[in-house]
Amino acid sequence: MIDNTQYIYGIHAVLEALDAGKDLDKILLSKTLNDETAKEITERARALRVPVQRVPVQKIDRITRRNHQGVLATLAAVTYYRVEDVVPQLFDNGENPFVVVLDGVTDVRNFGAVARTCECAGVSAIVIPDHESVSVNADAVKTSAGALNYLPVCREHNLIKAVRLLRDSGFKIVGTSDKSQTPYTQGDFTGPVAIILGSEDKGISPEMMKLCDTQVYIPEFGHINSLNVSVAGGIIIYEVVRQRLNDNQEVN
Repeated sequence: MIDNTQYIYGIHAVLEALDAGKDLDKILLSKTLNDETAKEITERARALRVPVQRVPVQKIDRITRRNHQGVLATLAAVTYYRVEDVVPQLFDNGENPFVVVLDGVTDVRNFGAVARTCECAGVSAIVIPDHESVSVNADAVKTSAGALNYLPVCREHNLIKAVRLLRDSGFKIVGTSDKSQTPYTQGDFTGPVAIILGSEDKGISPEMMKLCDTQVYIPEFGHINSLNVSVAGGIIIYEVVRQRLNDNQEVN
């Protein structure tokens, strides 16, 4: 498979990219890097909410054999947004906002499939954490069939805080749980809504589930009882669309 990811390598080149405000997906720092240099890069990256990982130098060597000096940055395939900036704009535009939050989804194919469904369904934005999560790289954009070029992606350091902001802004927070007594077709999704989709193996985290105003379940009748997150997401996302169309609303 051809890797279309773009990299910036070298101490000064990465610092210049940070100073220029380039959209960086993440920065890898060798564990052998000088502590002062590592601290400077980390502090600048934190101010821009760019994740930093300390890794063995061999990991960077596998990506490039050029003179990286123990520092490698990955360019983001899209521009990342912040929930605090996107939400007011949605209301100012007169939209009935519809947001999808991914809580720890790490599989790029699932992410791309969810993003593709979101774009087709008129979802306003998708929200992901900046750690323990998939990121928007070239493979994700390709898997989404280009949907990520149109769908705003908010990357948040504190996903709990971001969801609280959504709830305080008037969004109904909806999670899926097999312990719920409410089928997904009986939830009310006609107003501003944020649908939370959990990770492939653990589902929605307990901390995130506590923030949900409503929990719904998708009926399953087979032996596996484990829908793929992109399939489950598609079912609930289009239930929102169905309800809004029946409510004579325009889909965003």
